[in-house]
Amino acid sequence: MEKTPLILLPGTLCDEKLWFHQVLNLSDIADVRVGDLTRDSSIYDMAMRVLNGAPKQFALAGLSMGGLVALEIVKQAPHRVSKLALLDTNPLPPSAEQINNWKRFIDMANEGHFIEITQKYLLPLLIQSNNQSNTELVETIYQMAENVGKEAMIKQMTALQKKPDYTRELSNITCESLVIYGIKDKMVAPEIQKTLRDNIPNAHLKEIEDAGHLCSLEQPQTVTETLRYWLNDQKN
Repeated sequence: MEKTPLILLPGTLCDEKLWFHQVLNLSDIADVRVGDLTRDSSIYDMAMRVLNGAPKQFALAGLSMGGLVALEIVKQAPHRVSKLALLDTNPLPPSAEQINNWKRFIDMANEGHFIEITQKYLLPLLIQSNNQSNTELVETIYQMAENVGKEAMIKQMTALQKKPDYTRELSNITCESLVIYGIKDKMVAPEIQKTLRDNIPNAHLKEIEDAGHLCSLEQPQTVTETLRYWLNDQKN
């Protein structure tokens, strides 16, 4: 059986470790690669970089900022995306509070407090409360942030400050689409996830129990199984 090309896009301060379980356990049905979102300071440029290195047609999944890049890819090249999965993704334009927080984190990084951003401010928002005592999970999140590094984080948070309103693009999406989110996500409200489902034609919604914003790490087996059904044209 020919494998489906599948591109996975990580979120802010995340790398391929975000998708470790999915890469490992979908490799029997998909040719999986993880996109690099560390080199550009706009969502558009990130999307173009992914497209330039992508197969002619592919399935696409993105989490958080990766979901925004996925939406931009579908906007720019809808004919190339065969399937779309958006995980814990907020398509709305940034709020004033979000912009201020991203600017503050950039200032902290430039002042030598890069590690504190994840450890002190982001970790409580990224995973549900019960998982914050999971040493292995927490260490993975810290390692991803260190791997991404200060300079790439600044580019990513600069890109997020300028992110467009993707809600106006949702009705134009024609490929088979899936919205996945952790029901304990503290960063993207359930109502926003349901907005994606309601405005993308024929989209399906999958709620992940006992997971927060990083559902692919918190409940990796459930997310992998959901993506497997999606890749195999089964409804969730």
